[in-house]
Amino acid sequence: METDAGFVCGRCDAYAPFDAAVCPSCGAELGFARKQSAPAPAPTPVPPAAPAVPKAPPAEEPPAVVGPVRIPVGFALTEELMEQARSYVCKKCYTPVPPGHKFCGRCGESVPREVLTTHTLLMSKMLEPGKAKLVVIKGEGFVSEEGDETVFLLGGRQHPAGRLQGQITFERDNWLSPKHANFYYRDDGKLVVKDDQSLNGVFLRARTAMDLRVGDIFLAGEQVFRVEPTPRASDQPDGDGTYFYSSPKRPSPFRVTQVLRGGLTGMLICARESSITIGRDGCDMNFPNDPYMSGRHCRVEMSADGRFSLVDLGSKNGTYVRIHGERELAHGDYVFIGRELLRVDISA
Repeated sequence: METDAGFVCGRCDAYAPFDAAVCPSCGAELGFARKQSAPAPAPTPVPPAAPAVPKAPPAEEPPAVVGPVRIPVGFALTEELMEQARSYVCKKCYTPVPPGHKFCGRCGESVPREVLTTHTLLMSKMLEPGKAKLVVIKGEGFVSEEGDETVFLLGGRQHPAGRLQGQITFERDNWLSPKHANFYYRDDGKLVVKDDQSLNGVFLRARTAMDLRVGDIFLAGEQVFRVEPTPRASDQPDGDGTYFYSSPKRPSPFRVTQVLRGGLTGMLICARESSITIGRDGCDMNFPNDPYMSGRHCRVEMSADGRFSLVDLGSKNGTYVRIHGERELAHGDYVFIGRELLRVDISA
């Protein structure tokens, strides 16, 4: 005997097969009690995005040691000294001494000067090729002991110099502007000096003939000079036809003027031909009492096309020309700012 299995409607007792979803008689839902699906959770509210906070610029590296630093003349780094500077051990009690410390913390023994000097040079990045130091040859307030030299180590990127502002300061030099110049490295690694709109300018020693412009300033010995054009003739008669009586005037292409303190005009020489010589004696402009002036010190020349140049005649103390804007420096160059004479030493 066959038996059919299915549902019996709970409302009208009618039969319905298992696969029926509703009663075929009354339409009521069939099957086991369906679980009511849980209501979907309410969406979690998303807080509005916080406004973007600009990132702080990366902290700049602390400036490398600049100075002034006193180091022995001709000091040479060795691998042994560099190793000692990195991890020095006291020779007396064999206690490690932290880099840069001048004394042993245990026994008080002094760290050798050459080790301290090596540490200073390592900290200033002076071992990197192309890094430079400025050696003070003559300066206001700087007196080096015999066998030492006072230097400024240019291990960073920018090195402002002046009387009051910058990393290189000469507080006693009243001829320096508060912010006078800047020694910096270009992207190609070359060292450059820039005149920072100073009153008295930046001067570079002439190694070879240097171009001049009308109005340029240059130094020889302790004297300051300016190149000027010859004034136009003004020897016309006055209203009644009378001429002013004077010495005969020779044609002159240019003149050189001595500039005195305060901007006053001192000695003035007009060129008779195409050049003017300056020195202690036997020249067109002579300064016998200037201890820094050589016998024949320098010459200002004018070429046939009207261009000027300054030639040092082998003087002992050099001739210096005021730069315009900025100038690339080379190893062995000499720079005058204020009363400070600096030599440029660049590592190979």
